[in-house]
Amino acid sequence: MEKTNAQKIQLGLFVLVGLIIFIAAVYFIGKKQNMFGKTSSISSIFNNVNGLQLGNNVRYSGINVGTVTNIEMINDTVIRVNMDIDNKILPYIDKDAVATISSDGLVGNKIINILPGESNAPSVKEGDVIKSLSRIRTEDMMKTLSVTNENAAVLTANLIKITKEISEGKGTVGMLISDADMATDLKETMMYLKQTSQGINESATSLNQLMASLNKKDNVIGVINDTAAANSIKRIVKNLESSSAKIDKVVENLNATITNAKEGKGALNYLSNNPELVQKIDSTMTNINKASIKLNENMEAMRHNFLFKGYFKKQDKEKKEAEKKEKEK
Repeated sequence: MEKTNAQKIQLGLFVLVGLIIFIAAVYFIGKKQNMFGKTSSISSIFNNVNGLQLGNNVRYSGINVGTVTNIEMINDTVIRVNMDIDNKILPYIDKDAVATISSDGLVGNKIINILPGESNAPSVKEGDVIKSLSRIRTEDMMKTLSVTNENAAVLTANLIKITKEISEGKGTVGMLISDADMATDLKETMMYLKQTSQGINESATSLNQLMASLNKKDNVIGVINDTAAANSIKRIVKNLESSSAKIDKVVENLNATITNAKEGKGALNYLSNNPELVQKIDSTMTNINKASIKLNENMEAMRHNFLFKGYFKKQDKEKKEAEKKEKEK
Protein backbone atom coordinates (compact mmCIF):
# COMPACT_ATOMS: atom_id res chain seq x y z
CA MET A 1 0.00 0.00 0.00
CA GLU A 2 1.49 3.21 -1.09
CA LYS A 3 1.88 6.09 1.34
CA THR A 4 -0.03 9.24 0.69
CA ASN A 5 1.58 12.61 0.42
CA ALA A 6 0.25 13.58 3.86
CA GLN A 7 1.93 10.64 5.45
CA LYS A 8 5.16 11.43 3.71
CA ILE A 9 4.97 15.01 4.91
CA GLN A 10 4.28 13.86 8.49
CA LEU A 11 7.26 11.49 8.36
CA GLY A 12 9.49 14.25 7.03
CA LEU A 13 8.36 16.63 9.75
CA PHE A 14 8.97 13.96 12.40
CA VAL A 15 12.50 13.30 11.11
CA LEU A 16 13.17 17.03 10.86
CA VAL A 17 11.98 17.69 14.42
CA GLY A 18 14.02 14.76 15.72
CA LEU A 19 17.09 16.04 13.88
CA ILE A 20 16.58 19.53 15.31
CA ILE A 21 16.23 18.09 18.83
CA PHE A 22 19.38 16.01 18.32
CA ILE A 23 21.36 18.98 17.04
CA ALA A 24 20.14 21.12 19.92
CA ALA A 25 21.05 18.43 22.45
CA VAL A 26 24.51 18.05 20.93
CA TYR A 27 24.94 21.81 20.94
CA PHE A 28 23.94 22.28 24.58
CA ILE A 29 25.97 19.28 25.74
CA GLY A 30 28.96 20.38 23.66
CA LYS A 31 28.65 23.91 24.99
CA LYS A 32 28.56 22.62 28.53
CA GLN A 33 31.63 20.50 27.84
CA ASN A 34 33.38 23.37 25.99
CA MET A 35 33.47 21.33 22.80
CA PHE A 36 32.80 24.29 20.52
CA GLY A 37 34.88 26.97 22.26
CA LYS A 38 38.63 27.60 22.20
CA THR A 39 40.31 25.84 25.13
CA SER A 40 43.79 25.23 26.51
CA SER A 41 45.01 22.16 28.34
CA ILE A 42 46.54 22.29 31.81
CA SER A 43 47.13 19.47 34.28
CA SER A 44 47.61 18.64 37.94
CA ILE A 45 49.07 15.72 39.90
CA PHE A 46 47.05 13.85 42.56
CA ASN A 47 47.71 10.79 44.68
CA ASN A 48 44.00 9.85 44.74
CA VAL A 49 41.26 11.11 42.40
CA ASN A 50 38.42 9.96 44.73
CA GLY A 51 36.10 8.71 41.93
CA LEU A 52 36.76 11.53 39.43
CA GLN A 53 35.70 10.60 35.85
CA LEU A 54 36.28 11.91 32.35
CA GLY A 55 33.96 14.74 31.41
CA ASN A 56 33.47 15.99 34.97
CA ASN A 57 33.39 19.73 35.38
CA VAL A 58 36.28 21.98 36.36
CA ARG A 59 35.33 25.04 38.40
CA TYR A 60 37.24 28.18 39.22
CA SER A 61 35.82 30.29 42.04
CA GLY A 62 32.49 28.44 41.68
CA ILE A 63 32.20 28.93 37.87
CA ASN A 64 32.39 26.10 35.33
CA VAL A 65 35.49 26.84 33.27
CA GLY A 66 36.35 23.47 31.72
CA THR A 67 36.16 19.68 31.81
CA VAL A 68 38.37 16.73 32.69
CA THR A 69 39.76 15.28 29.44
CA ASN A 70 42.20 12.64 30.63
CA ILE A 71 43.12 10.73 33.78
CA GLU A 72 46.49 8.97 33.57
CA MET A 73 48.00 6.82 36.32
CA ILE A 74 51.76 7.28 36.29
CA ASN A 75 52.44 5.00 39.27
CA ASP A 76 50.66 3.77 42.41
CA THR A 77 50.86 7.19 44.11
CA VAL A 78 50.90 9.63 41.18
CA ILE A 79 47.86 10.30 38.99
CA ARG A 80 47.93 12.98 36.28
CA VAL A 81 44.65 14.73 35.46
CA ASN A 82 44.39 16.82 32.26
CA MET A 83 41.82 19.63 32.05
CA ASP A 84 40.61 21.74 29.12
CA ILE A 85 40.07 25.31 30.30
CA ASP A 86 38.23 28.05 28.41
CA ASN A 87 40.75 30.53 26.99
CA LYS A 88 38.61 33.42 28.27
CA ILE A 89 39.15 32.23 31.87
CA LEU A 90 42.79 31.20 31.47
CA PRO A 91 44.27 34.71 32.11
CA TYR A 92 42.58 34.80 35.53
CA ILE A 93 44.18 31.54 36.74
CA ASP A 94 47.65 32.08 38.21
CA LYS A 95 50.48 29.60 38.25
CA ASP A 96 50.22 29.28 42.06
CA ALA A 97 46.55 28.22 41.89
CA VAL A 98 45.67 24.97 43.68
CA ALA A 99 43.45 22.19 42.28
CA THR A 100 41.31 20.11 44.65
CA ILE A 101 38.79 17.31 44.10
CA SER A 102 35.39 17.92 45.70
CA SER A 103 31.75 16.92 45.25
CA ASP A 104 29.07 18.76 43.26
CA GLY A 105 26.75 19.17 46.25
CA LEU A 106 26.45 16.63 49.06
CA VAL A 107 26.12 13.47 46.92
CA GLY A 108 26.84 14.83 43.42
CA ASN A 109 29.55 13.94 40.93
CA LYS A 110 33.18 14.63 41.64
CA ILE A 111 34.54 17.87 40.22
CA ILE A 112 37.86 19.66 40.19
CA ASN A 113 37.76 22.94 42.00
CA ILE A 114 40.62 25.36 41.27
CA LEU A 115 41.40 27.74 44.15
CA PRO A 116 42.97 31.15 43.35
CA GLY A 117 46.59 31.73 44.35
CA GLU A 118 47.67 34.08 47.12
CA SER A 119 50.51 35.90 45.30
CA ASN A 120 50.78 37.96 42.12
CA ALA A 121 52.10 35.07 40.04
CA PRO A 122 51.81 35.11 36.20
CA SER A 123 48.87 33.42 34.47
CA VAL A 124 48.98 29.77 33.45
CA LYS A 125 49.66 28.80 29.86
CA GLU A 126 49.04 25.79 27.66
CA GLY A 127 50.64 22.67 29.18
CA ASP A 128 51.32 24.12 32.64
CA VAL A 129 51.02 21.94 35.75
CA ILE A 130 49.40 23.51 38.81
CA LYS A 131 49.67 22.33 42.40
CA SER A 132 47.11 20.02 43.94
CA LEU A 133 45.63 19.53 47.39
CA SER A 134 44.27 16.13 48.36
CA ARG A 135 41.37 16.32 50.76
CA ILE A 136 40.91 13.79 53.53
CA ARG A 137 38.86 10.83 52.37
CA THR A 138 35.85 9.51 54.26
CA GLU A 139 37.66 6.22 54.88
CA ASP A 140 40.60 8.03 56.47
CA MET A 141 38.24 10.08 58.59
CA MET A 142 36.48 6.91 59.76
CA LYS A 143 39.80 5.26 60.64
CA THR A 144 40.89 8.30 62.61
CA LEU A 145 37.51 8.47 64.33
CA SER A 146 37.77 4.77 65.23
CA VAL A 147 41.19 5.26 66.82
CA THR A 148 39.87 8.32 68.66
CA ASN A 149 36.92 6.32 69.99
CA GLU A 150 39.25 3.57 71.24
CA ASN A 151 41.47 6.14 72.99
CA ALA A 152 38.39 7.80 74.49
CA ALA A 153 37.22 4.42 75.82
CA VAL A 154 40.61 3.75 77.46
CA LEU A 155 40.69 7.29 78.87
CA THR A 156 37.16 6.91 80.27
CA ALA A 157 38.06 3.59 81.92
CA ASN A 158 41.16 5.10 83.53
CA LEU A 159 39.19 8.13 84.66
CA ILE A 160 36.54 5.91 86.28
CA LYS A 161 39.28 3.97 88.08
CA ILE A 162 40.93 7.16 89.35
CA THR A 163 37.68 8.71 90.57
CA LYS A 164 36.77 5.45 92.32
CA GLU A 165 40.10 5.38 94.19
CA ILE A 166 39.69 9.04 95.12
CA SER A 167 36.21 8.43 96.49
CA GLU A 168 37.57 5.48 98.52
CA GLY A 169 40.32 7.65 100.03
CA LYS A 170 43.18 5.97 98.19
CA GLY A 171 46.17 7.87 96.88
CA THR A 172 47.36 11.38 97.72
CA VAL A 173 44.30 13.17 96.33
CA GLY A 174 41.96 10.75 98.09
CA MET A 175 43.78 11.27 101.39
CA LEU A 176 43.59 15.04 101.00
CA ILE A 177 39.85 14.82 100.41
CA SER A 178 39.01 12.29 103.14
CA ASP A 179 41.69 12.96 105.81
CA ALA A 180 40.92 16.20 107.64
CA ASP A 181 44.17 16.10 109.70
CA MET A 182 46.31 15.87 106.57
CA ALA A 183 44.43 18.74 104.99
CA THR A 184 45.07 20.84 108.14
CA ASP A 185 48.78 19.93 108.12
CA LEU A 186 49.03 20.83 104.45
CA LYS A 187 47.35 24.17 105.11
CA GLU A 188 49.82 24.94 107.94
CA THR A 189 52.73 23.90 105.72
CA MET A 190 51.58 26.27 102.99
CA MET A 191 51.29 29.04 105.58
CA TYR A 192 54.87 28.40 106.78
CA LEU A 193 56.09 28.31 103.18
CA LYS A 194 54.41 31.65 102.58
CA GLN A 195 56.09 33.15 105.66
CA THR A 196 59.44 31.69 104.60
CA SER A 197 58.99 33.12 101.11
CA GLN A 198 58.30 36.56 102.58
CA GLY A 199 61.44 36.28 104.72
CA ILE A 200 63.49 35.26 101.67
CA ASN A 201 62.15 38.24 99.75
CA GLU A 202 63.10 40.59 102.59
CA SER A 203 66.56 39.02 102.82
CA ALA A 204 67.02 39.36 99.06
CA THR A 205 66.02 43.03 99.26
CA SER A 206 68.51 43.64 102.08
CA LEU A 207 71.23 41.79 100.15
CA ASN A 208 70.55 43.89 97.06
CA GLN A 209 70.83 47.07 99.13
CA LEU A 210 74.10 45.82 100.65
CA MET A 211 75.53 44.98 97.23
CA ALA A 212 74.49 48.40 95.93
CA SER A 213 76.21 50.11 98.88
CA LEU A 214 79.37 48.03 98.37
CA ASN A 215 79.65 49.34 94.83
CA LYS A 216 79.89 52.93 96.08
CA LYS A 217 83.32 54.55 96.26
CA ASP A 218 82.96 55.69 99.88
CA ASN A 219 83.59 52.21 101.34
CA VAL A 220 86.32 49.57 101.21
CA ILE A 221 84.82 47.42 98.44
CA GLY A 222 84.07 50.49 96.37
CA VAL A 223 87.68 51.64 96.73
CA ILE A 224 88.89 48.22 95.61
CA ASN A 225 86.56 48.37 92.61
CA ASP A 226 88.08 51.75 91.68
CA THR A 227 90.91 51.00 89.25
CA ALA A 228 92.99 54.02 90.20
CA ALA A 229 92.65 53.30 93.92
CA ALA A 230 93.47 49.63 93.40
CA ASN A 231 96.63 50.54 91.49
CA SER A 232 97.66 52.92 94.26
CA ILE A 233 97.13 50.20 96.87
CA LYS A 234 99.20 47.79 94.80
CA ARG A 235 102.06 50.31 94.58
CA ILE A 236 101.87 50.95 98.34
CA VAL A 237 101.98 47.22 99.10
CA LYS A 238 104.90 46.79 96.72
CA ASN A 239 106.80 49.65 98.40
CA LEU A 240 106.02 48.18 101.82
CA GLU A 241 107.42 44.83 100.72
CA SER A 242 110.57 46.52 99.42
CA SER A 243 110.93 48.58 102.63
CA SER A 244 110.35 45.48 104.75
CA ALA A 245 113.16 43.68 102.95
CA LYS A 246 115.49 46.64 103.51
CA ILE A 247 114.50 46.87 107.19
CA ASP A 248 115.21 43.16 107.59
CA LYS A 249 118.67 43.72 106.09
CA VAL A 250 119.36 46.67 108.43
CA VAL A 251 118.19 44.67 111.45
CA GLU A 252 120.45 41.80 110.40
CA ASN A 253 123.46 44.11 110.13
CA LEU A 254 122.58 45.77 113.44
CA ASN A 255 122.36 42.38 115.13
CA ALA A 256 125.78 41.48 113.74
CA THR A 257 127.22 44.79 115.00
CA ILE A 258 125.75 44.32 118.49
CA THR A 259 127.06 40.74 118.58
CA ASN A 260 130.56 41.92 117.70
CA ALA A 261 130.36 44.63 120.32
CA LYS A 262 129.31 42.13 122.98
CA GLU A 263 132.15 39.79 122.02
CA GLY A 264 134.75 42.60 122.21
CA LYS A 265 135.34 42.75 118.49
CA GLY A 266 135.54 45.79 116.25
CA ALA A 267 136.24 49.48 116.65
CA LEU A 268 133.12 50.16 118.73
CA ASN A 269 134.38 47.99 121.59
CA TYR A 270 137.85 49.55 121.31
CA LEU A 271 136.41 53.05 121.45
CA SER A 272 134.23 52.26 124.44
CA ASN A 273 137.18 50.88 126.40
CA ASN A 274 139.84 53.60 125.51
CA PRO A 275 138.89 57.14 126.72
CA GLU A 276 142.11 58.72 125.38
CA LEU A 277 141.37 57.55 121.90
CA VAL A 278 137.90 59.03 122.18
CA GLN A 279 139.35 62.43 123.13
CA LYS A 280 141.76 62.31 120.22
CA ILE A 281 138.96 61.43 117.84
CA ASP A 282 136.85 64.27 119.26
CA SER A 283 139.73 66.75 118.78
CA THR A 284 140.33 65.46 115.29
CA MET A 285 136.64 65.85 114.39
CA THR A 286 136.68 69.45 115.71
CA ASN A 287 139.67 70.28 113.51
CA ILE A 288 138.04 68.61 110.56
CA ASN A 289 134.88 70.72 111.06
CA LYS A 290 136.95 73.92 111.20
CA ALA A 291 138.89 72.91 108.09
CA SER A 292 135.61 72.04 106.34
CA ILE A 293 134.18 75.51 107.15
CA LYS A 294 137.30 77.21 105.79
CA LEU A 295 137.19 74.98 102.70
CA ASN A 296 133.58 75.98 102.08
CA GLU A 297 134.55 79.63 102.37
CA ASN A 298 137.35 79.13 99.88
CA MET A 299 135.04 77.31 97.48
CA GLU A 300 132.46 80.09 97.73
CA ALA A 301 135.20 82.63 96.94
CA MET A 302 136.32 80.59 93.94
CA ARG A 303 132.66 80.37 92.75
CA HIS A 304 132.53 84.18 92.57
CA ASN A 305 135.96 84.46 90.95
CA PHE A 306 135.66 85.32 87.25
CA LEU A 307 138.23 82.65 86.35
CA PHE A 308 136.12 79.78 87.79
CA LYS A 309 132.59 81.22 87.42
CA GLY A 310 132.00 79.55 84.01
CA TYR A 311 133.10 76.18 85.34
CA PHE A 312 130.71 76.30 88.29
CA LYS A 313 127.80 77.42 86.09
CA LYS A 314 128.45 74.46 83.78
CA GLN A 315 128.46 72.12 86.83
CA ASP A 316 125.13 73.57 88.07
CA LYS A 317 123.54 73.17 84.62
CA GLU A 318 124.60 69.50 84.32
CA LYS A 319 123.32 68.84 87.85
CA LYS A 320 119.88 70.32 87.03
CA GLU A 321 119.63 68.29 83.81
CA ALA A 322 120.51 65.11 85.70
CA GLU A 323 117.82 65.85 88.33
CA LYS A 324 115.24 66.53 85.59
CA LYS A 325 115.98 63.18 83.87
CA GLU A 326 115.72 61.40 87.24
CA LYS A 327 112.27 62.91 87.85
CA GLU A 328 111.07 61.92 84.35
CA LYS A 329 111.97 58.30 85.10
